[in-house]
Amino acid sequence: MKQAQSLISKIHEKGNRFIIEQLKINGIVDLVPSHGDILALLYYEGKSTMKDIAEKIHRTKPTVTVLVDKLEKLGFVKREKSVIDNRITYIELTQKAEEFKPIFEKISKDLNELLYKNLTEEEARILDKLLRKML
Repeated sequence: MKQAQSLISKIHEKGNRFIIEQLKINGIVDLVPSHGDILALLYYEGKSTMKDIAEKIHRTKPTVTVLVDKLEKLGFVKREKSVIDNRITYIELTQKAEEFKPIFEKISKDLNELLYKNLTEEEARILDKLLRKML
């Protein structure tokens, strides 16, 4: 039996290749799959602090800072200081990111269909449960 880490790594690589290919098809060449977690979080939860983003996507704050810097440079997010506490900076989506959302959602949907295509609904549910348990 292969180790879970090896299998998960192969699935991760396959998913990343698919995302990059789909981004290119849609004329997006500067985004990378690692930006997806941040965009997804902001799409579904709204503006968030760097600390919250790091915790929710299971990345270190320095890693999130690098990813957010790139997203900001590309025009997908902007920083906003808290009016209550100047030490807190919120990250929020720009209009460009909102316009990208349908493409993002389609790529996500298509990726899920690709990954789950050979599984029954029950197998997919069990897989999700087991993967969350491993995380």
